[in-house]
Amino acid sequence: MPQTFYDDDHERYRDVVREFVKRDVAPNLDRWEEDRATGREVWKSAGAHGVLGIRIAEELGGGGMADYRFRCVVQEELAAVGAASLASGFSINEDIVASYLTTFGTAEQQREWLPGMAEGTIVASIAMSEPTAGSDLRAMRTTAVRDGDDWVINGSKTFITSGFSSDVVLAAARTGEHEGRPRLSLILVPTTTDGFSRGRKLRKLGLHSQDTAEIAFDDVQVPVSNLVGEEGRGFHHLTAQLPLERLSIAWRALCAAEAALDWTVRYTSQRKAFGERIIDFQNTRFRLAEMSTEIDVTRTFLEQSILAYNDGTFDVTQGAKAKWWATELQNRVVAGCLQLHGGYGYMDEYPISRAYADARVQTLVGGTTEIMKEIIGRDLAARYPA
Repeated sequence: MPQTFYDDDHERYRDVVREFVKRDVAPNLDRWEEDRATGREVWKSAGAHGVLGIRIAEELGGGGMADYRFRCVVQEELAAVGAASLASGFSINEDIVASYLTTFGTAEQQREWLPGMAEGTIVASIAMSEPTAGSDLRAMRTTAVRDGDDWVINGSKTFITSGFSSDVVLAAARTGEHEGRPRLSLILVPTTTDGFSRGRKLRKLGLHSQDTAEIAFDDVQVPVSNLVGEEGRGFHHLTAQLPLERLSIAWRALCAAEAALDWTVRYTSQRKAFGERIIDFQNTRFRLAEMSTEIDVTRTFLEQSILAYNDGTFDVTQGAKAKWWATELQNRVVAGCLQLHGGYGYMDEYPISRAYADARVQTLVGGTTEIMKEIIGRDLAARYPA
């Protein structure tokens, strides 16, 4: 199908991103996986090349590009070399924390944090999940109590992306109750603040070079001015930003599936069994045909979703549809591609092995598949009230 999603500006930007990935990302992937950490140098290089801060205002050191397609280019190029861990870390900075600050942050907060995030000298985390709460934000136990001109925060969080290396955390905490329900607020916490601590670096099935950690707040005291958005409106702010977070996850899933298929077509075209190329067996061609078709259909839906996001019409239900479908597709495609690699697919020397482990979390983060279906189902039911 002819490509109409990108224009010349996006393709020129792709050349810059591709060169950055070729020079600063691809040669370091194996070392990062072994170290279970991504060095800060790649963040700074990304900032210098305009790979970070694309959507941050120019006066704050960013690219000033509201068009989300530029972020799509970055995710495609990182996926092509199997850099899922870095893509996920960048997304927390770009699509989540920077988006909250741009949408709800004060001018002072934006001046303090966004320039560093754009240049790669500041890494940010968002802290919502808790050991006993999971996806149920109303069960959150972390509290922030007003004490004069400060907030005093107590509690713990888990599954925090970049939690071991971040410079600032956007933390969700209970700041009161209304009609028996907790009122949540979002508060910026610099990780150098007294009482803030990092627990163990969590060992995971995949995304090994992306650090994930437990963090704790023990009478952490930060100024009232660190409140992002309105007090008690945290749940509303979170809900407003979730469509973008889920769209970002969906697009990463699509890119990963496309990369896995490309690797597999190349592999089956070169590898022989019983005197024939693997791709010349009918079963191989049928499986590749099925995966290629599913990917193309999904790309069409997601491209339309990106354009809807750009013009402000993308909503929570669309986000849920994009997220559950694309991440489940990613897992199906990557598993199918690994199967076509045979025993070599299980070897870490082939990128499909890492992609298989990295894919599994995608149906969990940003809301599980089951929660996405519940959101869609409730929207359908609301059309015909009792």
